[in-house]
Amino acid sequence: MAYNLLKGKKGIIFGALDENSIAWKTAQKAKEEGAEFVLTNAPIALRMGKIKELADSCNAEIIPADATSVEDLTNLFEKSQEVLGGKLDFVLHSIGMSPNVRKSRDYGNLNYDWFLKTLDISGISFHKVLQTAEKTDAMNEWGSVLALSYIAAQRTFPDYSDMAQAKAVLESIARSYGYRFAKSKNVRVNTISQSPTMTTAGSGVTGFDVFFDYANKMSPLGNASAEDCANYIVMMFSDFTRMVTMQNLMHDGGFCASGITEELVEELSKNK
Repeated sequence: MAYNLLKGKKGIIFGALDENSIAWKTAQKAKEEGAEFVLTNAPIALRMGKIKELADSCNAEIIPADATSVEDLTNLFEKSQEVLGGKLDFVLHSIGMSPNVRKSRDYGNLNYDWFLKTLDISGISFHKVLQTAEKTDAMNEWGSVLALSYIAAQRTFPDYSDMAQAKAVLESIARSYGYRFAKSKNVRVNTISQSPTMTTAGSGVTGFDVFFDYANKMSPLGNASAEDCANYIVMMFSDFTRMVTMQNLMHDGGFCASGITEELVEELSKNK
């Protein structure tokens, strides 16, 4: 059921790869709620994914952009305003990649050049997006900018590796730029810390299936799905959340606040 939460609003959605991705689900939900938007991803991701299919179904234009390139981002924000016929009301940063994780490098044996690439793609790119949005004067008053994070920014999880540092950078940027954008233009900036989700990127982490099941048992409401996250993102883009900024918002079924659950006690008791 649609509520016209984003009627008349315009934006940019980064990171839609395939139908499993949160950005993909967000695009579908935003369209359902009345938004117009541009889709973007890195050129290599556009070749690998199915974004053209999503663009056709949402009547959205695709503008390629490497989120680590200020030149690409400047072109993206300028062209998006031309395509959409005005300034933007929302931006979703749904970007994350670690060469060390992809190549299964142990945390005690990181390739530091790859580590810097992880930080640039998964964390610093958020600052580049925000800075470019400000410099191109692309955002409307009371706009909303969101990035997807994970609880590994605060807690240690084996195999999440240098992505944990990237997410910590991401969340810090949201606070610092959130202050700046609020003071200059009433634009709010937040991160959403999502449950482990069966996306193409998430399932590529070693041991993901086991951790997904563990998190599901540790969360009183169970893991939040990509669809649930898309609904939350749309709410954060809407006018109902105009006073929420500089926050890391937990969207994990209660995982972050649970010490242990009955389901996990029962599971562990079976193994005694």
